[in-house]
Amino acid sequence: MAVTNSRKLFVNLAVRDLKRSVDFFTRLGFAFNPQFTDEKATCMIVSEEAFFMLMTEDRFKDFTAREICDTRTHLEGLFALSACSRAEVDQLVNTAIEHGGRAIGEPKDHGFMYYRAFYDLDGHHWEVVFMEPNHVQS
Repeated sequence: MAVTNSRKLFVNLAVRDLKRSVDFFTRLGFAFNPQFTDEKATCMIVSEEAFFMLMTEDRFKDFTAREICDTRTHLEGLFALSACSRAEVDQLVNTAIEHGGRAIGEPKDHGFMYYRAFYDLDGHHWEVVFMEPNHVQS
């Protein structure tokens, strides 16, 4: 399927303590859009095309009739971010761990691809991936 236009991606996540989550992701280098920020939600900017809406659990419940997943015991998704280098993968994951995140497993090195994973403060699963730009799969 050919992609003919660029789409923006918005992912919504419930968090238990919005301020603590904002502090955590700020330490990882992310910025937030003040136009979409109040005491119940904020818009974390991943790129010009990708955003994460972090919402208090009460605010998140306004958008669904389903129960919110307890990410301390259940997984609602895997969120993968690209990195520009292996060093950036390590830097981002190490910073997450230093500020309350938890490492998931060991680093994975497949030669052309290197990645590590961590749980954020709310137990959301994040992977940080670097792929060699000249790698071509056959």
